[in-house]
Amino acid sequence: MAASSRHFEATEEELEANIDRYVDDFINGLQSFFLVMPKGADFVEFPRFQSAYRILERQTRNFSDFSSSSALAAVQQDPLVLVVLRVMTGLSPPELAHLATAIVGVPVDQSNARRLDKRARTGHSILTGVTPLTRQRVSALVSMAVRLLDQGVPLVGEGAIHRLDKIDTQRGIESLRELALGGVPYPALLYERFLGRPFATHRDTISEQVGDLLEEAVTVKLQSSGITYYKVGRAERFEDMDQGPDFFVPDQFHPAIVIEAKLAEDDGTARDKVTRIQHLAELREQRKRRNDPSFELIACVDGRGFGIRREDVKKLLIATKGKLFSLQTIDNISQSTGLRGFSHPL
Repeated sequence: MAASSRHFEATEEELEANIDRYVDDFINGLQSFFLVMPKGADFVEFPRFQSAYRILERQTRNFSDFSSSSALAAVQQDPLVLVVLRVMTGLSPPELAHLATAIVGVPVDQSNARRLDKRARTGHSILTGVTPLTRQRVSALVSMAVRLLDQGVPLVGEGAIHRLDKIDTQRGIESLRELALGGVPYPALLYERFLGRPFATHRDTISEQVGDLLEEAVTVKLQSSGITYYKVGRAERFEDMDQGPDFFVPDQFHPAIVIEAKLAEDDGTARDKVTRIQHLAELREQRKRRNDPSFELIACVDGRGFGIRREDVKKLLIATKGKLFSLQTIDNISQSTGLRGFSHPL
């Protein structure tokens, strides 16, 4: 008798006998999500960024009057100027906050730094209608940015490079003025990108939104099938699970089915997700050995990272006993698993 052509409908014997074919089939169906990204609510388009830059340019008289007070006046006019200043330094919000705390002497922790940066990106005021402490923090961040941009690169030891050693800050305000007046040579811009990655900051900002693609797909399928479920919140813990899965069916108190939905675009992240799913599989078996109520484990994964190591997909197929799905096959999730017993199509 021929083995099932689809791993999620195969018996355990068929899965074991045809594991390599099933691995190939699953990898061939994986998609990549790294070229197209969701913008998110706080994405800043270039014209908007350029507008804030022009305000800073005008307030500082083309950087000839570049001081904390002139820069702060620009931030007063447009909060996004704070982000422009930070980007000019090449630092992240927590990094600039750390220096402001240590050097300017105004405590600005990471959460405050990120919150102010986000408010600036979304066009909310950070100097008017806020508490005196918030104004003090913004002033400290602006002062620290101006100080860094003005000072240039200090001497560092052989074999090291300073973060300000870039085309617009290498010689302090002199470099910045030259660049502002003369434009950026394209090779220099490409080199800056080589040192970083285009869209790196935005990729970090929306990484969770990208990962939510799979969770949203599972949610839509469960709802359209009339299946009662519990969506686990971040950092929730349950009995012997040190990390809660993404979904319980029918609920978190007596789960008959556990679903993990994970996306990974690199092999390191994929390996971490595989380990997490294997851990759930071990918990499933431990409960069976204790004759405790156990659960069926279903995984929905996608992304380039899972296709890099064949062994990772093999581990997932074994851990889920074939109940492994991608975005390409998720339409089968409610009829090819134990979910069909909970399905009440609307």
